[in-house]
Amino acid sequence: MTTTTTSASSTCPRPCARLPSPSVPSTSRQRRPMDVVSDPKTGLMRLLWWKDVIDKVFANKLVEHPVALALSSVVSDHKVSKHWLKRSVEARINDANRDEGAIPETSAELERYAEDTQSTILYMTLQAGGIQSTVADHAASHIGKASGLLLLLKALPHHVNKQGVIPYLPADVAEECGLLTWEGGRSEVRMDDRLPDAVFKVASIAEAHLHKAWELASSVPREAIPVLLPALPAQVLLDSLRRCEFNVFDSRVSRGVHGVSPLWYQLKLNWYAWRNKY
Repeated sequence: MTTTTTSASSTCPRPCARLPSPSVPSTSRQRRPMDVVSDPKTGLMRLLWWKDVIDKVFANKLVEHPVALALSSVVSDHKVSKHWLKRSVEARINDANRDEGAIPETSAELERYAEDTQSTILYMTLQAGGIQSTVADHAASHIGKASGLLLLLKALPHHVNKQGVIPYLPADVAEECGLLTWEGGRSEVRMDDRLPDAVFKVASIAEAHLHKAWELASSVPREAIPVLLPALPAQVLLDSLRRCEFNVFDSRVSRGVHGVSPLWYQLKLNWYAWRNKY
């Protein structure tokens, strides 16, 4: 590790990079959180459909869909928790049901969403591999939270609406950095030059989770190491954000794989896997 540890309780004294004005047209900045589809309602319907599919798969009912069939095969061959799978989908359903511009009240709420959507995947992968280890589960929890937080930060430009309202920054962080406003009786986060300060604070929380996961590495079973490799892309993204002074609108963050060349990323991933590190 060559990166500098930052504290989640750090203040916001660092210089801010200049951000684009909300009025500047940009298709990537006008997309909603359900941006995998043109209509958010369609995305929500798909998530609800998958929630129903999960119930049918665990009830041994046939669902004629390639992914559902593959999932059914995995469930029948391995011990995979229905609880974790449904929790992952339900977290996304709850997110899709949020009002436009609604924000989490606290950093802990954002961390919970990151765990529900990312850590649960790692829990299930450990289960599917027959790996029963409290330490590995603990490390997976921290890695999932870090990955989820950093991916949300990277995606902020896609979630800013036409009015410059940002949905995924917690109110406590936004208020500390002077970004919190009140509109129509509710709190909102609006984009301005202090945004990198808020991004820095959330990234610091993610980094703290990575450090906690690394502290557990010596006690993690060897067979669990490949499952925990997502810690590496999280670190790569964190380093890219740091190089760009936590300006998520800097195009360098989106180049290649999390800001580095695909070849370099693949070499680094293979190197960590060969050395049984995460």
